[in-house]
Amino acid sequence: MHLSVLLRQPLVSRAGETVGRLDDVIVRLRGGEYPLVTGLVANVGGRRVYVPVTRVADLTEDRIALAREKVDLRGFERRDGEVLLREDILGHRLIDVATAELVRAYDIELRAVTEGWVLARLDTRRPSLLFGLVKQSAGRASRRDWKAFEPLIGHTPSALARGSFGRLGKLKPAQLADLLEEADREEGSEILGHVHADPELEADVFEELDPDLATRLLSDMTDPEIAHVLARMHADDAADAIAELRQNRRLPVLDLLPAGQRAKVLTLMGFNPGSAGGLMSTDVLTCPPDIPVGQALQAVAAARTLQPEALSGVHAVDADGRLVGTVSTVRLLQADPAGRLTELLDTDPVRISPDTDPADVALLMADYNLMTIPVIDPDNHILGVVTVDDVLEATIPDDWRRREPAPRPPQPPSDAEDEDAAAPNSGPPGDARAGTDRD
Repeated sequence: MHLSVLLRQPLVSRAGETVGRLDDVIVRLRGGEYPLVTGLVANVGGRRVYVPVTRVADLTEDRIALAREKVDLRGFERRDGEVLLREDILGHRLIDVATAELVRAYDIELRAVTEGWVLARLDTRRPSLLFGLVKQSAGRASRRDWKAFEPLIGHTPSALARGSFGRLGKLKPAQLADLLEEADREEGSEILGHVHADPELEADVFEELDPDLATRLLSDMTDPEIAHVLARMHADDAADAIAELRQNRRLPVLDLLPAGQRAKVLTLMGFNPGSAGGLMSTDVLTCPPDIPVGQALQAVAAARTLQPEALSGVHAVDADGRLVGTVSTVRLLQADPAGRLTELLDTDPVRISPDTDPADVALLMADYNLMTIPVIDPDNHILGVVTVDDVLEATIPDDWRRREPAPRPPQPPSDAEDEDAAAPNSGPPGDARAGTDRD
């Protein structure tokens, strides 16, 4: 049963008289289960009233028959956890979790199950003719299982009842950032609100955002809220974010950062943001050169707070912090744990100064097949490392995020979609009109 057809039907009493017209269909979210139809919203004499599904004798695309002669004319008031299919879903955008894209619901398919009617599928194909005037056959590619989507309902009182965006846990921070960049302000606010529930994820998403959008979102926050996000970001990304804030907000935010993060950020802000010093991370794994290989590997395993991209190699430094040599983590893994680190070191590694241009850094990485390059001062003290991901972001054109991505390989249908495809599509049994009677 399709909502676009259902919405055109009148409500008929047991005597056959038209008492109103269908305005909306109410479903209740149930976690991982399909949302259950619990009632209708009818327009009766210009007034929106609630009709429990238990008082509907027949619900089809051709007929909406009431089980009683009269309807309760008290005005409809939405309850937490309820979703109005026309108002909240039809014509609105949802998150397609498989493709990490925002798609629009052009029609809604209800299906009969033992409990009654459930929201089973969405049609995300744009109609070729005027919406609702021509019923078209829908292919499997456009008619998708409801469980493949995350709705953006925007009804704040229902947020707790709807729960967190569990299905968005499958997405990477960069995908969530792309969603935020595509979303309008209202959609973005809802996505960001759920991401905010996981502080580490929120920080990762902000690191991936377009700088202009990240600045706008941070500017809408209070100083403590900004510091809460920046404290969990990598220091180089946090320094870039603070540099983009209005000048009168930078110092208050810096003062709210933890002491260690604040020191790193201030160090990085002293360099030109368009240089290697501005790109580098101060999170560097250093070891004495004369330790056993096994001990160096233990240091890598214990460095859980460091940027993972910076752990592709170990930097050996002397007692004064001067760079002695580097060795890749892979080579350490392949070596005898009882051997000495000094035996594996490249004692003349590629290294750069803080003022090196990012394009030159990219060329060095390409020429020497490097994932990181150490940044040193004139006395050979290691200041930080530049990672390949930061170099790519600095050298790829500014509009790279707006390029059309390459098509993804098709994914096999989920178990839920297979079960849904095999579910019966007959009308509901006479005693299956379950729901919450709010009278």
